[in-house]
Amino acid sequence: MPRGPKKHLKRINAPKHWMLDKLGGVFAPRPTAGPHKLRESIPLVILLRNRLKYALTNKEVTMILMQRVVKVDGKVRTDQTYPAGFMDVISIDRTNENFRLLYNVKGRFALHRIKPEEVNFKLLKVKKAQLGPKGIPFISTHDGRTIRYPHPDVKEHDVVKFNLETNKIEEHIKFGLGNLVMTVGGRNLGRVGVLKIIEKHPGSHTIVHVEDFAQKSFATRIQNVFPIGLDKKGSLVSLPRGNGVKLSVLEEKRQKEKKSNNEETK
Repeated sequence: MPRGPKKHLKRINAPKHWMLDKLGGVFAPRPTAGPHKLRESIPLVILLRNRLKYALTNKEVTMILMQRVVKVDGKVRTDQTYPAGFMDVISIDRTNENFRLLYNVKGRFALHRIKPEEVNFKLLKVKKAQLGPKGIPFISTHDGRTIRYPHPDVKEHDVVKFNLETNKIEEHIKFGLGNLVMTVGGRNLGRVGVLKIIEKHPGSHTIVHVEDFAQKSFATRIQNVFPIGLDKKGSLVSLPRGNGVKLSVLEEKRQKEKKSNNEETK
């Protein structure tokens, strides 16, 4: 039996949302152990080579990263298989580009281009809030951070706005009805809407009901929703095109036809 952690990843077993072609080789880049889970992250090599098309090969990606021009959450990363995940801010100094990794309604990572004023913060979901050794309170977040001495009101499922320069919490969103949430797991991955109902089932999963901007409702587990703002105030982060509204196949078809007709008339 082999011992130790796995070091390879077959292309056929790679997450579907990486959108790797089946015949492009036997293996896929296996993300390094890091702040995000393997199937909930995307390695930098795929972002730079397959998404942004700044490189043609793995070797070219290495050459770009070794120039120390790519930052994730304000820190230079030179590991080509570093796992970038939901809400991470990716900055490329040489091109003056900044992106935030969010989900689109197809359930894939969207490299959402952001303005300079959005670069210095990210939203973190609180996975755990408890007391550590010597009674020191701390919270654990979805990207593997441990933040000590948070505000006493911050509890599990809440979201904190975290400043990447000062490493301090600027504000927090209490989890509750009226939250604007993005779905980060399950069948409705990438959809955005307002939290309407919380159903508690003792001994089973808590279910939440969300209504999107097209007045369509869906239900998912509580751990699959990520608050991004309050309904009245709007989202704290800018959203990808479509604002997280999932269209049916017919609606998508009509939208494409309308777009093509407009282009023809021009």
